[in-house]
Amino acid sequence: MLEPLNSILNRFWLSLGSFLPFFFAGLLIIIIGVLVSNLLKRALLSILGIFKLEQLLHRAHFMDKGEVKLWEEVLAEIVRWAVIILFLLPALEVWGLSRATAVLNIFLLYLPNVIVAVVIGFVGIVSANLIADIVKRSVKSVGSTSANALSVFAKAVIVFFTALVILNQLGVAQDLVQILFTGIVGMLALAGGLAFGLGGREMAKSILEELRRKVK
Repeated sequence: MLEPLNSILNRFWLSLGSFLPFFFAGLLIIIIGVLVSNLLKRALLSILGIFKLEQLLHRAHFMDKGEVKLWEEVLAEIVRWAVIILFLLPALEVWGLSRATAVLNIFLLYLPNVIVAVVIGFVGIVSANLIADIVKRSVKSVGSTSANALSVFAKAVIVFFTALVILNQLGVAQDLVQILFTGIVGMLALAGGLAFGLGGREMAKSILEELRRKVK
């Protein structure tokens, strides 16, 4: 009875003893990765702080300081996790978890799309605020209520198209995004054509009549 149990325990302790060096080696790699990622995050935030984007955009009334800080934190956090995953891959290889490594490789290759999507979102929000401010100042003579409504509409349109671009960049429902984009462009073209056709019908008629008289 005791001999099989002793054999099992011996094999267990031998396996554990042979695995412990690999375990501590992988753990050391992860700890180094976490330290490097935190340092890189702080360095990236410091570099972004040198440009003082929050102050520039706040003075231009494009975005609040808190919003700019939020976007910078999101970008820095994505970069931080990318570095952690880079160090996690060799740790998993040391531990012999090759299947988990394959999954993380796919996720790591997807991270650049997320970073580009964050940049697109930031640029889209800034552009939306800029266009809204331009529209509001341009049509201010027609009344504050109409100016505010038009500026909000212009901002909403740009934010919507920015969201479509972000979804397309992330590869989320690309066919649906393309259908929505094509449909919206077609709707705007049709609406513009109808508006011009109905509103400028008399003008077009007078131009054609003037051309006819000149030809005769």
